[in-house]
Amino acid sequence: MTAKIDTNKTAAARLRHNKIRMVKDVLARYAVTIGGTSVILAIALIFFYLFFVVVPLFKSAEIDHVASYSVEGAGSSETLYLAMEEQSEIGVRFTRSAVAEFYNLDDGSLRYREEIELPAGATVSSFASAALEHGLVVYGLSNGQAVVVKHQYKVTFPNDQRKITPQIAYPFGEEPITIDDDGDILSYIAFQNGEEEATITAATNDGRLLMTHLIKEESMMDEGMFDIEQENLTLNYDSSILDYLLMGQEQDKIYAIDRRGELSFFNIRDKEEPELEQRLRIVEQGARVTTAMFLTGGISLMVGDSNGQISQWFPVRDEHNNKVLTLIRSFDAQDKPIDKIAIESGRKGFVAADREGNIGLYHSTAHRTLLVEPLADAAIHAIAISPRANAMWFEDQNGKMQFWRIHNEHPEVSWSSLWGEVWYESYEEPEYTWQSSSSSSDFEPKYSLVPISFGTLKAAFYAMLVAMPLAILGAIYTAYFMAPKMRNIVKPSIEIMEALPTVILGFLAGLWLAPFIESHLPGIFIMLILVPSAIILAAFSWQLAPRRLRDAIPEGWEAALLLPVIVLALWISYGFSPSIETAFFGGDMRHYLSNELGIDFDQRNALVVGLAMGFAVIPTIFSIAEDAVFGVPRHLSNGSLALGATPWQTMWGVVLLTASPGIFSAVMIGFGRAVGETMIVLMATGNTPVMDMSIFQGLRTLSANIAVEVPESEVASTHYRILFLAALVLFAFTFFFNTIAEVVRQRLRKKYSSL
Repeated sequence: MTAKIDTNKTAAARLRHNKIRMVKDVLARYAVTIGGTSVILAIALIFFYLFFVVVPLFKSAEIDHVASYSVEGAGSSETLYLAMEEQSEIGVRFTRSAVAEFYNLDDGSLRYREEIELPAGATVSSFASAALEHGLVVYGLSNGQAVVVKHQYKVTFPNDQRKITPQIAYPFGEEPITIDDDGDILSYIAFQNGEEEATITAATNDGRLLMTHLIKEESMMDEGMFDIEQENLTLNYDSSILDYLLMGQEQDKIYAIDRRGELSFFNIRDKEEPELEQRLRIVEQGARVTTAMFLTGGISLMVGDSNGQISQWFPVRDEHNNKVLTLIRSFDAQDKPIDKIAIESGRKGFVAADREGNIGLYHSTAHRTLLVEPLADAAIHAIAISPRANAMWFEDQNGKMQFWRIHNEHPEVSWSSLWGEVWYESYEEPEYTWQSSSSSSDFEPKYSLVPISFGTLKAAFYAMLVAMPLAILGAIYTAYFMAPKMRNIVKPSIEIMEALPTVILGFLAGLWLAPFIESHLPGIFIMLILVPSAIILAAFSWQLAPRRLRDAIPEGWEAALLLPVIVLALWISYGFSPSIETAFFGGDMRHYLSNELGIDFDQRNALVVGLAMGFAVIPTIFSIAEDAVFGVPRHLSNGSLALGATPWQTMWGVVLLTASPGIFSAVMIGFGRAVGETMIVLMATGNTPVMDMSIFQGLRTLSANIAVEVPESEVASTHYRILFLAALVLFAFTFFFNTIAEVVRQRLRKKYSSL
């Protein structure tokens, strides 16, 4: 009876145990499923978040109509120039009758009006504006004089409400500046102003081209005022067929364009001896220049012609080191004559209006046509863009004014600007360049992802070049040939290296390893040859040693004998480095590489990165590869040995093939680690985005670039979103290589699973 009760209790306990185990199995299955799904979901969310931030970069421009109206006096006097203040609330209209009229842009109501006083009997014969940020314009008069006027806006906050008060100022005084002593009509005029000087160029009605140089000297009597010293000069040029006259913002060049479409380029850097440097045709045969304007910065000249084409030109140094005006790129989205071009003051964008009232938005650097739409029933007579490039104001030939809002946040981005060679201003040729910021307000952003993507792959390549042979060969020897006791010491010692923070490795690489390599450069190259040679020679010598000596060392412990050999080879490499440098490289190998071989040397270079990052990647590759080799079933290697194969033949023909999926996974995981590494490349490379495969040049990687520039970028700006695009590219890199690795690993596993 007791035995029966005990049997029932045992059966009940076993049943209860099975139920608990089943519950645990179900919970474990759900936990693993939820955990795996969560990881996949987290990765997908990261991808979609990056994608969400990046998408606005490629959004097309949009414009919204705000108001149409006719302004007071629009029909009585020709509009010469339109401009807007920064908030796009007030616009100014300069007329041929020498009147400045300020309007509320939303409804066209007159805000303020001022007549510019002219000498008796003089009329306006020409007009020009200076750089947009200065707010300066100049009136050329029929008596050979000129008046410089500045439109400015005073912002106050009475009762916490913003109030903008327009004003007219005369920075050179209300008295006109005499350009032509003969008093002839100034048919064309150009003007630029600087802190210490200003220059006015004018063409007279009788065909002379004059230049007036105004030198500012601080007044000794009135603080904040200037005394003006004036110098007049006549240029050697027949201006009787002149159509357009422009001057560079730096007051260093004059462009004179005639009716035949020919441009004359004057270098006026030396104001006392201006020089005609170049004549060239800037439109196709049969076409005519219909408008011309400098881009922001005054380097690039935008030319519109009668065929509807807009071309960009700027000076480039030729093989003789002379600056030659060169055609850089063209825009042909409009097919009617381009009558007006308005320039964005803070970016390299512009607006073009053709003869049928079509408006086109463009960006020069990105070579991008953002929008072309018919906005007027007649040709555009005058047009302006707000300083923030978020509004547009224009007048058509019927005197009707229109005010539009522009939504064009990221015009700098295009496929060509991100991944193609771009010809930037003042560059000698198209290049891949990353330079996201500058102290200059007219800076041309350079957002090419090619240099930093190249740097990422370059850093990973040199790191893997160092890590792969050491890690894989070390893993093979440790797992298959090394004594178990020695393996129990070596494997954990190498694996614990992975816990070393990469910031420490980067710190040591940048502050110790880079200067050490620079001062022992011959020793580094001797080491790369001498250490492997010494190991091979020691192994060969060991095979020739007496059998009694070889039997004295337990099997699998022979590797310990290599330690003194390696130490000796290293000591010889670095000990003889100074002598070799003196004997063969004149005492300075870096100087020899630069001057004799033309190889530039940067202290923080790819060699430093390869050694430091290779050291960081070795534990990852070693650990996974060693486990793969050690995990090969013993019956396979024992069977091979039993059939007469040597240990090396068994390793090569059986063990390596079986372990190849794991070894390949180790390599690809190590490569992924190298691609995503940040701190080592940030601290040990100089962080220079150059495209040079030389081991002596620095680099910049995607991850390091993101780490450096994200904290300094403005949220939602073009720079900010392009950094997220760089993160998306890095994500794509790792996803691509991991996918390829998994495909290859599965094929290898399928191929050698039958062994």
